[in-house]
Amino acid sequence: MSKELRRKIRYRAEKRFQVYGIVAISLALFFVGLLIVKIFSEGSSAFSRTMIKVQINFDSKKLGITDINNKDEVENADYYTLVYEQFIKNYPYSNDKEEKEIIKLLSPDYEFEAKNYFLKNKDKLDETVTMLFTASDDFDQLHKGNFPRNIPEDRRRLSNYQLNIYDQFLKEGKIKKIFNNYLFSKGDSRDPELAGFGGAILGSIFSILICLLISFPIALAAAVYLEEFAPKNRFTDLIEININNLAAVPSIVFGLLGLGILLNVFELPRSTALVGGITLSLMTLPRIIIPARASLKAVPPSIRDGALAVGASKVQTVFHHVVPLAMPGTLSGTIIGLAQALGETAPLLLIGMVAFVVELPGSPLDPSASLPVQVYLWSESAERGFVEKTSSTIMMLLGFLIVMNSLAVYARQRFEKKWN
Repeated sequence: MSKELRRKIRYRAEKRFQVYGIVAISLALFFVGLLIVKIFSEGSSAFSRTMIKVQINFDSKKLGITDINNKDEVENADYYTLVYEQFIKNYPYSNDKEEKEIIKLLSPDYEFEAKNYFLKNKDKLDETVTMLFTASDDFDQLHKGNFPRNIPEDRRRLSNYQLNIYDQFLKEGKIKKIFNNYLFSKGDSRDPELAGFGGAILGSIFSILICLLISFPIALAAAVYLEEFAPKNRFTDLIEININNLAAVPSIVFGLLGLGILLNVFELPRSTALVGGITLSLMTLPRIIIPARASLKAVPPSIRDGALAVGASKVQTVFHHVVPLAMPGTLSGTIIGLAQALGETAPLLLIGMVAFVVELPGSPLDPSASLPVQVYLWSESAERGFVEKTSSTIMMLLGFLIVMNSLAVYARQRFEKKWN
């Protein structure tokens, strides 16, 4: 085989390799794009909430209020019966079943919505106002186009009678879409239209902050000692091997460690961001130590030699010159490690952060969920409204991860030193 022929064969092989690479990247981008489109198409509707306009007369006799300044009377007034009677009276019904079907168009929270409105507008006593009430999950999904109407009635969650009322609402202009502030201001709920991931966001933030406060200083100190001060012997080699092995240990093992030590031995409160943050910090430690050591090793020896030559001690050389120059890479590795911890589910499930938490956590010691755990909980729910809630939570989680990874890239590019 001639030299010219061998060169042509090599060039063709290189071109095929380039084509294979382009095809592989294109397929990867296609499937990632398909996943993102599906998530956004299913989750974008969760950011809106369907409301029903209802004329409500705050009749003092029906409410049982004789003195508007009596706080107990106002707090304990019968808002449930008031809204119930004034909502169903506008729609004729022939039996108890249809009566119940009318009120089921409203969210179970209508009593508290009326109460909250009146507490802010006490001057509306014995006056008629137009209020917006949250629609039920089925009604909400119907208005968003996620509820099929062309299937038999016995297979639908909404009856023909309810669909006729919906059509009447549309003609009368009694349906309105607003921004779903419940999504960010509320915790979990049995009713999809009232559920939000506000508690999960706070739980994730608390957990990540605790993880950062524990793992970063310990990991940095360990990396500095191993790279700059520790003698090179079998003991330090064993430590390095174990650190590398810990970085590859499945996260659920750290969940078992948190369950056995933090909950059973130290008896820390279950389902709290404190325990979640400590557990995640144990998992994140080796994943910060490794890039921190690599960043320290990347600092040229001339920096150390120059500092020592002008009279600096070993400690001064390391902490005044080497560590600051290695900090961009260390911060980058730290942020990526925290981003990975943010998306962990298995260790949090084992320490009890899978509990049904309605109230927003006020501190790391309060029961809370996290974004990935909330995705897990809602993905197992049968109600159709939780499908869009699950996708919207994934969107929020992806947003956090994109921001954290962007910060890592920015920190490296902004502060990294170029060595000639």
